[in-house]
Amino acid sequence: MNKVIVLTGAGVSAESGISTFRDAGGLWEGHDVMEVASPEGWRRNQALVLDFYNKRRRQLKEVEPNAAHHALVELEKRFKVSVITQNVDDLHERAGSRKVIHLHGELRKVRSTRNPNLVYDWTEDLVLGDTCELGSQLRPHIVWFGEAVPMIEHAAAETSTGDIVIIVGTSMQVYPAASLIGFADQAERIYYVDPKPSINYELSLIPGLSVIAEPATTGVRKVVDELLG
Repeated sequence: MNKVIVLTGAGVSAESGISTFRDAGGLWEGHDVMEVASPEGWRRNQALVLDFYNKRRRQLKEVEPNAAHHALVELEKRFKVSVITQNVDDLHERAGSRKVIHLHGELRKVRSTRNPNLVYDWTEDLVLGDTCELGSQLRPHIVWFGEAVPMIEHAAAETSTGDIVIIVGTSMQVYPAASLIGFADQAERIYYVDPKPSINYELSLIPGLSVIAEPATTGVRKVVDELLG
């Protein structure tokens, strides 16, 4: 066994202090998610959307990778590791993970509203009037509700190569990300780390699934110690 696929969600970032969860009322930091995370919201109020993501981007400067991020990096001493994350922060990269696939985009990147292939690194505030080389307004490089997930096919192909799969901090209820486990049928071991693990249909079919009902910082440590030990 030499290839590890790690599927991560909001639970990993939450322990670093990143505000990533929506509450049961469909609010995100006091906003209806459709106001700040949909093409319709963008068309209605670009200034509001830009301000929302500017605050998220600033927050990244105040947080650090946690023990779970660092523990996953340790696996690279012995295994080929690919991290496939639903998170839009850069904490995996800052911890030292060398191969990270972002399903839902990246906070520290922006892209052209005219040509989505024009993507730029961006660490400061993005405001109305910031344009791409074609003269079009830049927008957050985030996959919003109702938009395609361009990296999903690449992520599925990568998942199909894993000998070991580790799922961390995700409910495995949000599609298409939740469908990735269906491509891990060749994996010899699958671990699921979450304080409140939710077993979806694909997970229920896996014989011998190892469930660690703990937060990412402690649960990932146990998995990494087992694999390296």
